[in-house]
Parts: sequence; C-alpha cells; structure tokens
Amino acid sequence: MKKRKSSKGILSGSVPDVMDIKTLAQYLGMGRSKIYGLIRQKKIPASRIGRQYRFSRDLVDAWLKERLILPQETQIALFAKTGK
Repeated sequence: MKKRKSSKGILSGSVPDVMDIKTLAQYLGMGRSKIYGLIRQKKIPASRIGRQYRFSRDLVDAWLKERLILPQETQIALFAKTGK
C-alpha cells in the first residue's frame, strides 16, 4: 500500500513572501475555514486580488507577534501575588 501524503500541517522549508489561503493555513497550522472567518472579522491582514486572497508573510508575522507576546506589565500582573 502506498502512503498518501497529507497536505495538512506546518510548512517545512522556505515560506514564500506572499501566500495564498492554502499556504497560510499550512504556515499557521490551522484550517482554511478558520482563516476565512478571521478575514470576515477583519482580524487578519489580507489583500484581495480579484476573487482570491493573498497574505504578506511579514504582515502575518507582525500580526502574530502582536497577539502572542504580552507586554511585560501584563505578564507581571498575571503572576503578581494577591493579598489573600
């Protein structure tokens, strides 16, 4: 039996500077429907060219950093002891 190669999962190798939905889904490790939802909610930086969406890797990376890394003050507040 031949093993079928899965198209899901994280991209390996070089990531293009401009990605389509499929490539972005692999890059982020999430489904295409989730990405379409983020586009509808205007929560992810996307450019529409005709009927297709394109994503700049630099903008997506900056978007991720804004959402994944908390400011230092917030981190300190999360771990501060309460007076109980």
